[in-house]
Amino acid sequence: MASLVDSPTVSAEHGAVADLHRREIGRLFNEVPELYDRVRPSYPDELFTDLAAITGMDERSSVLEVGCGTGQATRSLAAFGCSVTAVEPGAELAALARQRIATFGNVKVETSTFEEWDDRGRRFDVLAAASAWHWVDPSMGWKRAHEVLYPGAWMALLGNILVCRPGEPEVYAETADLHERFSPGNPGWGHPPLEDDVRTTGEGWGLVDNPGGLFGPTTVRWYPTVQWFNGDGFADLLRSTSLYRRLGREVREPLLDAVAERIRTRMGDRVSRRYLSVLRVGQRAERTQGELETPIFEHINLHGSYPFVRPGLAGDLRPLRDPADTDEQ
Repeated sequence: MASLVDSPTVSAEHGAVADLHRREIGRLFNEVPELYDRVRPSYPDELFTDLAAITGMDERSSVLEVGCGTGQATRSLAAFGCSVTAVEPGAELAALARQRIATFGNVKVETSTFEEWDDRGRRFDVLAAASAWHWVDPSMGWKRAHEVLYPGAWMALLGNILVCRPGEPEVYAETADLHERFSPGNPGWGHPPLEDDVRTTGEGWGLVDNPGGLFGPTTVRWYPTVQWFNGDGFADLLRSTSLYRRLGREVREPLLDAVAERIRTRMGDRVSRRYLSVLRVGQRAERTQGELETPIFEHINLHGSYPFVRPGLAGDLRPLRDPADTDEQ
């Protein structure tokens, strides 16, 4: 999908547009919290076991979860006995998360975007974001994450990447004509990548913006997972994703009805949705050169001299990216 701005430099106005676009898409999930909770893929237990082993996370740890949604990953984090503060901007999603984790006394859900969240001076041993970090403003997210973590603490991104395997039936391949009929030329339509191809892109932080020197090298682990659906269930899954929720209802619902019917009549009413769940973990780096104290300059005029702080102007502006251009939605 094309980026919002193709020029190598962007203005503050463009930044505001991108931020508005990101927030509007993120709010789409808040419209269907129960559906989202019921059909979206969770994460394998092995992923959380590895996360704890890498970070040393245990009952003494404090964990910040950014974009907890309905609490799918939150429950797995809380099971380690650690203190979890979960931040979720969608009021309906946050309310459902509170219901889902009500049996845990070590979890608190706070309704806010990460960018606007009041940390009240709290610091954490681990920051985790499950299929959520691409919704955070990249101009603020990494720096804020670095600030709210203790020295030597850990950043963890969890995701589910849709993939396919050669020779296996795949729903989009069987319904591409329907997608083109109801929403022709949609740049979001396309076949999932092959699982083996995705595994070759395993370094770094994935398709989100690079944090620069704020976090050290990443450890990346992959976990093959699969969901099974009948036609109606698969249509509900698509109904919960940002790509389909951005369609007008008059387009989305006839399209999904047709997809469900195609699965019933041509695919035996049983189809798979294959993912590679991924864990990316990196340790908070020491203060970088850009974080050192702002230099003090001296101004001299006819009346004498006085010190002043000169704002840092180093660095280039980056082109904006459509937040939907990610591997984790």
